Amino acid sequence: MATEASRQERFAERVERHRGIIFKVANTYGHHPDDRDELAQEIAVQLWRAFPGYDHARPFSTWMYRIALNVGISHVRRAASRHEHAVPLDVELHDIPDDNGADHERDQQVRALHRFMARLHTLDRALLLLYLEEHTYREIAEILGITETNVATKVSRLKQRIRSEI
Repeated sequence: MATEASRQERFAERVERHRGIIFKVANTYGHHPDDRDELAQEIAVQLWRAFPGYDHARPFSTWMYRIALNVGISHVRRAASRHEHAVPLDVELHDIPDDNGADHERDQQVRALHRFMARLHTLDRALLLLYLEEHTYREIAEILGITETNVATKVSRLKQRIRSEI
């Protein structure tokens, strides 16, 4: 039987290995830097609370995305109920690395994609984030709790909307 200390170590090691997931979700669903920090902390807390129920037969990153996205979506819903308007991906574009130095056209495209994502419903935002992270349809379906067919349909529709709106 594992001790509490060894459980904490396993949890900390796995979260550290996949910590980018926390920040991606917090940046997607948080409005201001303070919101993002608070959301990242809430995600970590919820991950710890849910860790005893983690099924080791499944990928940790998939489980982690599912928890983190649920916390992010709940955050947006709470903000909406308080009549706040969360605008995700409020990042500084000059912090995004660029192979050719200052690439104004690329920055404009990134800004347009961020504005597009800000207008999406929370499930579509999560789906697009996972798709852009190059997860398979199967992984996305498992994380979001929808079918692969539904993922494929939603991705296709989102691609079409991106082509027409950006």
